[in-house]
Amino acid sequence: MPDRTDTPGRPGGLARILNGIERAGNALPHPTLLFAWMALGVMVLSTITALLGVSAIHPVSGDTINAVNLISGDGIRRILAETVDNFTGFAPLGTVLVTMLGIGIAERSGLIDVLLRRLVLAAPQRSLTFCVVLAGVLSSLAADSGYVVLIPLAALVFRTAGRHPIAGIAAAFAGVSAGYSANLLIGPLDAILAGLSTEAVALVDPDYEVNAAGNWWFIVASTLLISLVVTAVTELITEPRLQPSEPGVASDITVRADDAAESAGLRAAGLVTLFTIVLVLWAVVPEGGVLRDPDTGSILRSPFISGIVVIIALWAGLAGIAFGRVAGTFSNSAAVVDSMERTMTTMATYLVLMFFAAQFVAWFGWTNLGVILAIVGADGLRVIDPGPVTLMLLFIIVTALINLFIGSASAKWAIMAPVFVPMLYLLGISPESTQMAYRIGDSVSNIITPLMPYFALVVAFAQQYDRKSGIGTIIATMIPYSIALLITWSSLLTVWILLDIPLGPGAPILLPAQ
Repeated sequence: MPDRTDTPGRPGGLARILNGIERAGNALPHPTLLFAWMALGVMVLSTITALLGVSAIHPVSGDTINAVNLISGDGIRRILAETVDNFTGFAPLGTVLVTMLGIGIAERSGLIDVLLRRLVLAAPQRSLTFCVVLAGVLSSLAADSGYVVLIPLAALVFRTAGRHPIAGIAAAFAGVSAGYSANLLIGPLDAILAGLSTEAVALVDPDYEVNAAGNWWFIVASTLLISLVVTAVTELITEPRLQPSEPGVASDITVRADDAAESAGLRAAGLVTLFTIVLVLWAVVPEGGVLRDPDTGSILRSPFISGIVVIIALWAGLAGIAFGRVAGTFSNSAAVVDSMERTMTTMATYLVLMFFAAQFVAWFGWTNLGVILAIVGADGLRVIDPGPVTLMLLFIIVTALINLFIGSASAKWAIMAPVFVPMLYLLGISPESTQMAYRIGDSVSNIITPLMPYFALVVAFAQQYDRKSGIGTIIATMIPYSIALLITWSSLLTVWILLDIPLGPGAPILLPAQ
């Protein structure tokens, strides 16, 4: 059991603070309603600012940018005429849905579950923690599967190894949550955030496009960093704090054994993966490859980069089909279609949220308030001149604090991007840099906020091994991870900035001087 020092029956100072945060967070409306109210608020604010004559001088064109009143004849007509286009043309929508079609097949075939389980169970004892964390990081490709599959499995594996199961829960939880901003491949969140960043930077530069691979090289480096840091915190801080677990105690839940069907399915999925890699290399490596830019021959601005999310979706879908048919989890083609339909069913909440987020983003852009705020903010920061490193570090901290109250990464970025992306763009910081700083701040505090959607589930997992575990237990356990990740991850970004290393293909840290 966790070694608590709080007085029985009386919550400690940390628990009281967290309870206050939880009450404040619960007072916020549902994220969908939050966007609806914010969209209405933008309408009211646009009227007030337009009547006050709020404006700014565009630093590039020299044009005067005036606030636009949406509660006017022109504004109402535009809202009614473009509501459908706002939704269907919203950048993150199509890419995420396409990605989830492929990921859904792989997930519901059992392929992702088997891969995660085998990675953890095959890990040597000396590297058990590292493998659990690495599996958590990589699980972000399968959306939320890591929370549901890997965290309880990690507890079982730790307990079987004679280690405290809650330490396994903590390591997996930190890996899964931080993994949303780190991976070896491009995932759904990369597409979502890149789409929102493109929408935001269009306020000052309509021709700038943030592609899904814009943070790729940095998140690859972050994968190793996170795995090492979370492993160190688990073994040096978390486990010594917990009372020893009884070694060899049988679990109430039996870890499923590997079988011949799964092995055959994995071999089939492996062949599909190998074929996909060879096909992509054939289309990209040669100078005249079909996935290179047909005009310049470049890979940076090419169908390969712009279509990488589709390539991943196709690979995941084909690998899932191969696994399912050979392992027997897909009895016929109808089962494959059913897996996609069931995945789309789970996207209903996302679709509703995106409808209102799309209206808010569009309306906010129409008012010109984002551009004006960006120009005014950039002018103020120019006077202070803190430098790109200080700017990024401050932005990481601001994001981490906001994340304590708004759990959804895409929802927060839809709110913050229209203000911060243009503002920092005008200071010479690329949208990809701002986006990566946001992702770091969002990830490091996910594991310490009760408002995170899966936080209650993690508490429930812990209570299977210690009935006294609660919100305070998980928070106290996860705070060292949050602090360690904040320091080390921010340090990595600082080094990246100082060395001026691109964050991804065609994604510089700083914009070229104009």
